[in-house]
Amino acid sequence: MVTVKVDAEKCDGNGTCVDVCPVAVFELKEVGGKTISVVVAPDECLLCMACVDQCPQGAIEVIE
Repeated sequence: MVTVKVDAEKCDGNGTCVDVCPVAVFELKEVGGKTISVVVAPDECLLCMACVDQCPQGAIEVIE
C-alpha cells in the first residue's frame, strides 16, 4: 500500500503536483483560508515520484 502525504505547512498551492501527476492523485483545495494540494486518490499512485521531484517546497512524501 502506498501512502502519499502533503505537508500543509510547506505547501504553497502552486499546483505543480497536480500538473505533473499522471493519474490525478492531487487536487488544489482551500483549507483554512489557504489553497493547498490535497491527496484525493492515493490508491492511484504509480510511485513515479514526479510529484516529489517537482515540488519546489519539498512538501510531498510518498511512502511505499
